[in-house]
Formats: sequence, structure tokens, C-alpha cells
Amino acid sequence: MALHIGVVGCSAEGAALCYRTICTEAGALLGVPHAHPEVSMHTHSLAAYVDCLDRGDLEGVAQLMLSSAGKLAAAGAQLLVCPDNTIHQAMHLVLPRSPLPWLHIAQVVADEAASRGFRRVGVLGTRWLVDSEVYPQALSAAGLEAVKPDAPERAELGRIIMDELVRGVTLPASTAALQRMIEGLKARGCDAVALGCTELPLVLHDGNSALPTLDSTRLLARAALRRAMAAA
Repeated sequence: MALHIGVVGCSAEGAALCYRTICTEAGALLGVPHAHPEVSMHTHSLAAYVDCLDRGDLEGVAQLMLSSAGKLAAAGAQLLVCPDNTIHQAMHLVLPRSPLPWLHIAQVVADEAASRGFRRVGVLGTRWLVDSEVYPQALSAAGLEAVKPDAPERAELGRIIMDELVRGVTLPASTAALQRMIEGLKARGCDAVALGCTELPLVLHDGNSALPTLDSTRLLARAALRRAMAAA
């Protein structure tokens, strides 16, 4: 029997895309239309996470994640994923105390990048994520290099994500700004771009990006499906 997947949500749009991907893509893998593993989700208020992030309180972030993990374990989940790149900064505090195993979103992306032969990966995400070592560490462990946008671009990127995308707002001007950032990363020698915010795949994809995209949201969901079904 496939493992029961628990989704530790943070922002609604990214969590919803992860949940939807698990449910809609499982049928093809299982060979049964509409079939998917059991899925449960728990989400604390995004405001609680933002408060901790603004204060640099990774222990507070970890406590929120562990609270969700406990609730999902009680609901019967056997495997956890978090479709939010930013709060993976606290994963080193979470894993030793977690009641269940997790998949790490940046490791999933790094594995995909390595398997596709990429070497130099641009990283887009919130200001907290891009300023962190989440992706540099994961990519370096896979023998790859991480490249960040410059400071003004990081500020604009963070604004677009937190003021628009997490609220389900998609504006053509903002998408164009994101596309220019990717063009800049390409000019700096990047051969792929990690969409390191789970809302970015709502507006960016291979069809409108100057670089191949690594969709962290869907890659995590697919990795969870593979892990869950491997136990069946």
C-alpha cells in the first residue's frame, strides 16, 4: 500500500499546487485513473512564519513545522513534504525531532539538475531564501554552482512573491520583470534556473523562460509520489 503523504503547508498557493500535482499525476503512475495515495495537509498561518523569518527566529520556524508534523502523524501520515523553499532553512532543526521522515525540496531540485547535466543554476525565491544557504548547500553537494540575482533584483523578486504571488495575484509586468532576471542569470553563465519559491511556477515555465526551469513545487510532489508508491 502506498505511503500516506503529509503536506506541511506554509503559503496557500504553493501548497495547493503541490497537493494538486500529487492528486492529478498519481493516476498515470499507478495506471488507475483518478487514483492517488492518501494525502493530508496542515498549514499554520503564513503570518506566523513571516514573523519568525523577519526576526531571524529559525527555532520558531522549526516549532511551527514540527507542530504540523505532529498533527499529520496523528492523522496517519507516513512521509512529509513541505512545499515552501524558504522555511527549509530550519530543516536542520526539524529533522532530529520529527516524528516522520521528510523529503528536502532543495535536494530534490539539485538531484534533478544534476541528472539533466546542468552545472550552473540560477536561484529565484524570497529574499529569505535567496540570502540563505539552502540552495548553495544542496547544489554544491551535487557538484553544482548556485548563482543569485543581484541585490536590487532580489528586492523586487521578494516584493513580487510576497505582495502578489502568495496572494494569487499574477501581473504581466511582474512576470516580465521575472523573465528579465532570468535573462540576466543566463548572461552570467547559468544553464538553468531553480524556481525556488513554490509560487513561481504559477507564472514561469520552460515556455516563457530564457533558461530551462527547475519547478521546485512539482518536482517535490513527484518525488513524494515516487517515494510513496515505492512502498506499495
